[in-house]
Amino acid sequence: MKSIFQFIVKPIGNRYNNEINIEDKALIINAGIEDHKFVNRLAEVIEVPAAIKTPIKKGDKVIVHFNLFRRWYDIKGNEKNSNKYFKDDMYFASSEQIYMYQKQNKWYTNYDYCFVKPILETSNLKGDKLKSLRGILKYGNSSLEAMGVNPGDYVGFKPGSEFEFVVNKELFYCMKSNDIVVKHERKGNETEYNPSWAESSRGIN
Repeated sequence: MKSIFQFIVKPIGNRYNNEINIEDKALIINAGIEDHKFVNRLAEVIEVPAAIKTPIKKGDKVIVHFNLFRRWYDIKGNEKNSNKYFKDDMYFASSEQIYMYQKQNKWYTNYDYCFVKPILETSNLKGDKLKSLRGILKYGNSSLEAMGVNPGDYVGFKPGSEFEFVVNKELFYCMKSNDIVVKHERKGNETEYNPSWAESSRGIN
């Protein structure tokens, strides 16, 4: 059972991560299916594509696009699976819908994806909690390394490229290499931001 051009994956756990832990108690924070923020993005690879060479192997953990496991309502109000649904809780995923994969408990980015850590705004003149369009690169890739941009660098990125992911109970922005537009010199006062809801989430580990 192999697809020619697509991975076959299944969610690890439920399709939605609707709970956070508060004082060792589970709190349900969302009961609907519409909000993509609560869709599970952690999956296990059941099969790899037959026609694509990839470092991702059968049994690996992967982080996938939020629409893969997302359910929706048709015009009659009937709840439906995504068009990626295969059978028996398994789904097809294109290579571009896989952002990271795990090897020996270490995460690696797929293709030209990268993950940036948001940082706190230090200026008292601004009302924003987070510094706009800037962060610390945490998970890079070979194309960024070729340009001298490495994990730990202070970078600037394009507007609208901040897609939120929680990995190892930490909030990151997922984007592509060409969304990184500048490498700033670090001043030493950059403080990484991680919200309490990410630390208490039952999300990706």
